[in-house]
Amino acid sequence: MNPPQSEVMKVELHPISEDEDVGHIACMTIDRPDKLNALNADVMASLKAVCAWMEEADDVRVLVVSGAPPNAPPEGKRAKPHAFVAGADITEFAGAGSEVIRERFTDNAVEALWNLSKPTIAMVDGFALGGGCEVACSCDIRVASDRSTFGTPEINLGLIPGYGATQRLERLVGYGKAHEMIMTGDMVPAEEAHRIGLVNHVVAPEELESTVMAMARRIGSKSSHALRVGKKIVRTALDVGLTEGVAIEAEAFAMLFDSEDKEIGVHAFMNREKAAWKHR
Repeated sequence: MNPPQSEVMKVELHPISEDEDVGHIACMTIDRPDKLNALNADVMASLKAVCAWMEEADDVRVLVVSGAPPNAPPEGKRAKPHAFVAGADITEFAGAGSEVIRERFTDNAVEALWNLSKPTIAMVDGFALGGGCEVACSCDIRVASDRSTFGTPEINLGLIPGYGATQRLERLVGYGKAHEMIMTGDMVPAEEAHRIGLVNHVVAPEELESTVMAMARRIGSKSSHALRVGKKIVRTALDVGLTEGVAIEAEAFAMLFDSEDKEIGVHAFMNREKAAWKHR
């Protein structure tokens, strides 16, 4: 099944292994570089379509999310900066009231990304502001170049984040730092984002893609069934208390002992072989 494409969203498939057919990594690029890849209605519709496709594409194991690099500038003009997503397209906010915004933000593409059952990695190069920071926070793992900047500047528009940052950012960086970012609107450079737990790794721009793809291949080579279960159970920690969460983990762990992949993994370990997962 071919991935959905649009004028504002490109999806490329890359094999997890060059030597054997074990599935693919989907690399999704938000493609509005002249607008710093800002989120508009077309981008959000395309993102939802990609997430729906990912759930149905059995051979696609991992989703990598990125923003398009800047285009070459016209002669004599300065190039635009690199951006993952520089925020929402504010032109769509002008004149909009609560009824329009409530519908748009209640059933939105960032939640579709967050609820995807497969592993997701945000490959951040440049600005990840407002909705861009929220897209990154909705991925499971974030890897950033050292020229990246994060922030929630909605307060400067008389607003607060609307794609989940008041909840997910707080769980990543803590209560006090989330308040500081949301209330000041200040931007956070990549190294500081790494220090506070907002990103997993910071690398040089020229190393970003290779670092992310190596990680995606490592993840994609695991049992897709175990990955789905692991992601689901880690997420329970956001919604339930410790005692209940540990009980849920124990039940999920036990249920995995009835899976074919457990037998394959144990056999491969005992015989010092590479596991040939069923990928289900």
